[in-house]
Amino acid sequence: MAARIVEIFKNNRNIYGQRKIKKELEKLGWTVSRRRIGRIMKVQDLVSKYTVAPYKPTRTPSNESEVGNTFNREFDQDQEWKVIVSDLTYVRVQQKWHYICVLVDLYNREIIG
Repeated sequence: MAARIVEIFKNNRNIYGQRKIKKELEKLGWTVSRRRIGRIMKVQDLVSKYTVAPYKPTRTPSNESEVGNTFNREFDQDQEWKVIVSDLTYVRVQQKWHYICVLVDLYNREIIG
């Protein structure tokens, strides 16, 4: 069993993990659990090259300019399109980080962009 797992791993450029090796073994008519494949891979020192890079937030401030307190927390506005604010954030979708910037009119809290 270990020889077949090593063979599948080496034939696929050392990128196959437990799940893909399991599918390849199923094609050959073998039924093996992922845990057993994982144990054999660990004993054989087989580690997949392919890993998803984790998100690493920056520790240094990205915007070092001083921004004054223009509104003094008075967010109720009396005129449409007079004050528009934005917020930038990120969300993870299918193993990738996407950035979202939302523009909001403070008069009626409507998202305008």
